[in-house]
Amino acid sequence: MNPNTESIRLPDDRRLSRSYANQAWLILRYLLLFVGVAVTLFPFLWMAASSFKEPKNLFDLSLIPSPATWNNYGDLFVKAPFGRWFANTAGVAVVSTVSVLVFDTIVGYVLAKFAFPGRTIVFIFIISTLMVPTEMLIIPWYLLASKLGLSDTYAGLLLPGLISAFGIFLMRQFMESLPSELLDAARIDGLNEWRVFSSIAVPIMKPALATLAILSFISSWNQFIWPFIVLQTESKYTLPVGMVYFSSEMKDNSGWILIMTAATVSVLPLISIFLIFQKRIIQGIALSGMK
Repeated sequence: MNPNTESIRLPDDRRLSRSYANQAWLILRYLLLFVGVAVTLFPFLWMAASSFKEPKNLFDLSLIPSPATWNNYGDLFVKAPFGRWFANTAGVAVVSTVSVLVFDTIVGYVLAKFAFPGRTIVFIFIISTLMVPTEMLIIPWYLLASKLGLSDTYAGLLLPGLISAFGIFLMRQFMESLPSELLDAARIDGLNEWRVFSSIAVPIMKPALATLAILSFISSWNQFIWPFIVLQTESKYTLPVGMVYFSSEMKDNSGWILIMTAATVSVLPLISIFLIFQKRIIQGIALSGMK
């Protein structure tokens, strides 16, 4: 064999070997990803499948119920005020989300675009509240709600969630990445400060607003500890509290089937929101850290 030919072919062989190695690593990564997704999704898929099963088949691990029945969904709304709990949760989540969007956007804008003494200290103080566990705030919240006469009311339920430290951080970080010259140009054109904020800043903040709205809605929808403590009337329960109350009354397989059905109904709005707006979530988080 000609040595010159061998010297020419060796680099091709190495490239071919490297290509095989890259393909093998890619296949391995996708395989590991598939295993992770399967392990993560199986409990949700089994829960959804169980909502169509008959009580005697509850502990069947099959994801295809046989026979399948829709009766569990009808029984769910008959045996518990599930519709009322669903409406309560949706109403609280919507009001809380709107409040967070309004207050956090204003505070984040002020902290990002106005220079005043103590601005950094105020921001650090707000961020430091994220390190305080929710469980430590329950007693002060409850005492405040009691003093104001808001126990067992929707107003008391909404009180701790009207403003979010994380939302302030997100909006401030997003506004820091926007050029102040754009806002100054609007002021030179004669717009007052409120018009500058509402007509210039807010439209630019749409990705961050969408992200904050989705995260706030999901957080409010899943909230359990505070509603469990502040609410005493069954008709005012939210879904997480109502499901705990409902599960405590169920003792046999038929009860657990209804619990699976209730959990499936309660989680479907969140899954739908995430699947529809997941690009907005990623975009908002990415832009909030962009300079």
